[in-house]
Amino acid sequence: MTYYLAHIVLSLISSIGFGIIFNAPRKALPHCGLVGMGGWMMYLWMTDSGIDIVQAAFCGAFVVGLIGHILAKYYKTPIITFIVAGIIPLVPGGTAYDAMRHVVGNDYAQAIPLATKAFVVASAIAMGLVFAEVLVQFFLKMGKKRKLRNS
Repeated sequence: MTYYLAHIVLSLISSIGFGIIFNAPRKALPHCGLVGMGGWMMYLWMTDSGIDIVQAAFCGAFVVGLIGHILAKYYKTPIITFIVAGIIPLVPGGTAYDAMRHVVGNDYAQAIPLATKAFVVASAIAMGLVFAEVLVQFFLKMGKKRKLRNS
């Protein structure tokens, strides 16, 4: 229980902290934290269930994108405000750091798999955000078509 509570608190704080760094509006900071927390908890739940980190990162980013869209519509704020701070917990910075550390130490046999892993996870995050955007746009378009038919 304390394991998940620690992850909830730390992902919330890290997303809020990066919201501050990226100059998000003060009133949007708690929401930035909730977006990041939602994405990280999806990632954590999936990885704890034995699912590969690439799929978990994709689903975590998908959740970040969906929650970000919902909050952006509700609070009439640009979606980038929520998404940039929200994806921070998912970014594979430690893996990228380890890859570069091995490159500097001329240990390319260790660096290449780590760099590839960081690149694939980062690509999965980007794809998760794109899929969320496509899904939201699809439903908005369907809603407009339905509205026009009923008029």
